[in-house]
Amino acid sequence: MTHGSPQIALGELVLPVSTCNPETGMSEADFRYIDLSSVNQQTKTIELDRRVQVADTPSRARQLIKAGDVLVSTVRPNLNAVAVVPNRLDGAIASTGFCVLRPNPELLRSEYLFHWVRTESFISEMVRRATGASYPAVSDRIVCESAIPLPQIEEQRRIAAILDKADALRQKRRTALQKLDSLTQSIFLDMFGDPTQTGRWPLCRAADVTEFENGDRSSSYPSGSDIKESGILFLNGKNIVDNRLDLSSSVYIDEEKFASLSRGKAKRGDLIITLRGTLGSCFIFDSDAERAFINAQMMIIRTKESIDRVFLHSLLTSQPMQAGFSRMSSGVAVPQLTASQMKELQIILPPIELQKKYSMLKTTISKTRNNVLESISKCDGIFASLQHRAFRGEL
Repeated sequence: MTHGSPQIALGELVLPVSTCNPETGMSEADFRYIDLSSVNQQTKTIELDRRVQVADTPSRARQLIKAGDVLVSTVRPNLNAVAVVPNRLDGAIASTGFCVLRPNPELLRSEYLFHWVRTESFISEMVRRATGASYPAVSDRIVCESAIPLPQIEEQRRIAAILDKADALRQKRRTALQKLDSLTQSIFLDMFGDPTQTGRWPLCRAADVTEFENGDRSSSYPSGSDIKESGILFLNGKNIVDNRLDLSSSVYIDEEKFASLSRGKAKRGDLIITLRGTLGSCFIFDSDAERAFINAQMMIIRTKESIDRVFLHSLLTSQPMQAGFSRMSSGVAVPQLTASQMKELQIILPPIELQKKYSMLKTTISKTRNNVLESISKCDGIFASLQHRAFRGEL
């Protein structure tokens, strides 16, 4: 039990980390480099690393890391980009954007520390102490001043093992989710092939099989005091996650404002696609709400009888079509498509019966996906509860 365990500052429990300049301190021609983009914020693992030529050494490539080190991103601490250095990256070089915590093995176990820096307690402290409005960050000193409950080594091992098992269960669910998404894509390609390759199916203009409606760009466009906490949904880019509708971050307008707007009014079942910024993201408006209003960067697509909306959603979000949108777009800083480009878009038109067969298969998979999502939510709740109890000495 950790009840009554002393709270010790991390800086008293970690060892010094060596630094070097690869351009002057390395005999090899290249090295493995870990920067902030290398860490997957969801899985808390280092998923990407790259070999960098010594002659092209980034200015932040200075920290020599070892297997078992815990990396804590000091930038945007709310995202909690943390990871343990695996054996394969022993001896790599990490960006100074990380605080590298190297546990003293006589006092602190790496896996116990790793679970601690993922706790809401640690994250909240880092967020509270961060400075910088547009680019919040903490210093290594602030990270090392954070106090961790410190039971005996064997108790640390036991707690970490329990949390490891709970976390592994969560990761299995997430892996299942990824496989279901891959299955849907595979079925689409198997049934219809690459939608950008002509010859297998007849082609048509998107405007021939759909109706389009732009977002409202009039002077009465909702802003400021128009935005409410309840009412008619006002959809924007934050409501699109993985080409699906996400209402975890929602704003609204009232009935009076909604009635005054001339266009951009979505109905349940409409496809909605972004033409600017998060280019080509597309989702089906399938909320329990019957109506919504889209922002000016979006466009509503309504299908006619000759094309199935589930099929069209998969078509527009397929990798070949998304790559095509990128090639079609204009603007460097903020890529964008025009309504005319979307209307003139050439799309395949397989027999409607085949489209509906695909739609049924995808709907079945989607139901399974929703069940997995619900399971993930429950697993996350269990893990958070175990994590909280573990560091309060209640496991």
